[in-house]
Amino acid sequence: MKLWQIEGVRVILGPLARDIMNWDILKKAIQSERSSGSVDLKVEGVAYDSRQVRPGYLFVAIPGSRHDGTEFIEEAIARGAVAVVSESQPYSTRRIPFVQVPDAREALSRISGVYYGHPSRRMDLIGITGTNGKTSTSFMVKEILKRAGKKPGLIGTVRYEIGERSIPACRTTPEAPDLHAMLDQMLKAGCRSAVMEVSSHALHQKRVADLEFDAGIFTNLTHDHLEYHEGMEKYFAAKSLLFEGLGKGQKKSVAVINVDDIKGKELAARSDLNATIITYGTSDDAVVRATDIHLSSSGSEFGIISPWGSGKVCLQLHGRYNISNALAAMTACGSMGVELPLMVEALRDIDVIEGRMEPVKNDLGFQVFVDYAHTDDALKNVLEMVRETTEGRVLLVFGCGGNRDRIKRPRMGCIASLYADHSYITSDNPRQEDPEIIISEIVKGFKGRGNHTVIEDRKSAIATALGEAGKGDTVLIAGKGHENYQEFSDTVIPFDDVEVAGRFLKEMQQGRS
Repeated sequence: MKLWQIEGVRVILGPLARDIMNWDILKKAIQSERSSGSVDLKVEGVAYDSRQVRPGYLFVAIPGSRHDGTEFIEEAIARGAVAVVSESQPYSTRRIPFVQVPDAREALSRISGVYYGHPSRRMDLIGITGTNGKTSTSFMVKEILKRAGKKPGLIGTVRYEIGERSIPACRTTPEAPDLHAMLDQMLKAGCRSAVMEVSSHALHQKRVADLEFDAGIFTNLTHDHLEYHEGMEKYFAAKSLLFEGLGKGQKKSVAVINVDDIKGKELAARSDLNATIITYGTSDDAVVRATDIHLSSSGSEFGIISPWGSGKVCLQLHGRYNISNALAAMTACGSMGVELPLMVEALRDIDVIEGRMEPVKNDLGFQVFVDYAHTDDALKNVLEMVRETTEGRVLLVFGCGGNRDRIKRPRMGCIASLYADHSYITSDNPRQEDPEIIISEIVKGFKGRGNHTVIEDRKSAIATALGEAGKGDTVLIAGKGHENYQEFSDTVIPFDDVEVAGRFLKEMQQGRS
């Protein structure tokens, strides 16, 4: 078993090793002239974390945000590594085969593809990128592919689904060896397709560089992760990498692009992409478009016009943004031959997506929803949707994550001040930052408007909001969605917004009975 630990979250995966492979074959995949070592060497596994090295493994020393993998070469060798790949010639008191490469992450991706026999070439693979909507779109695609008999696997923010196994996700898009290993396991479990969320970090770090996608989906681009990408243009450039890679392998690929988004229009206008471009949206120039949109407290209805026919779509999911997500899913699946009536049926039956406007039921006369909205654009979209279907007040509980994009904090405060009747500003995942500083930066966005209360403890903030809700109101608990933990500088504690809200609501109902 492999123990995977990322930022305090621990997940156990099953055995990931494939067949033993000759070292010379892996060297050729990297195409580096600077190497040493016997062609007779057998490699029994690939690791990028020295703690996961076992006897017979190849260790790839990749640069990280906090540490450089070259610092752990000695540890990897001590654990049994039989060969090393790094951007500099490894120093060791013991002689060991090595390959020096200009880009260790690119080499890791290529090695992973060869080692696991390029599983993405043997299945239908759809990748989804964008700031918002990736998770909802991925679940919609999965349900459509499932209805079409393609037995899809799933890799995304909420969880990984490999055949009948469901594993809580450590990160949206894992490292290259783990991606190839999971796709390989999906094939062995009988999966004929897979859908995966592709983060901007993963694209920039070349984790998906050796995967071959049948379709790539671009949902939108708004402010997020700027602490990493250092600006919107670099952020967009990272997202664009998915589409620049389409059609360069053995597959004829499709680029599914939202032209209601300004950056989507820019991407769709590029003439240098190898993929077939199919646009979607509500604008007249979209190839797949929604018409006659009707929103209600029970969901939405709209007409669809597409190359595969026209029809009426009914969603139980709320919000205009879910209409966009549904269009993305139908465009990608339609391009792969799934018939429109089947897609309509699959979408009609989706009643909830975990942590995405997930209702917390009660008999107290008001609505409670938990949503993952953690950017200013996502928060605005959700609040607009809630406002449309709420008779009374909209009460909002939210915060911002620490060690992440600080620019969005006052932006989210401004959105909250304008679209919620009252906000309870609290902690999200402070990580290594002082929660009070994060909250103070959010409060700046209110610009003196008094419709907010600061309650640093998230549990108390939720309890207060629920306690002040009345008949016809809606309480929106935003930012963490599906997450079942809260991360502080020195610890990670169990914390599930749905569970916490449900417990308080139950106590309130018992108190009134």
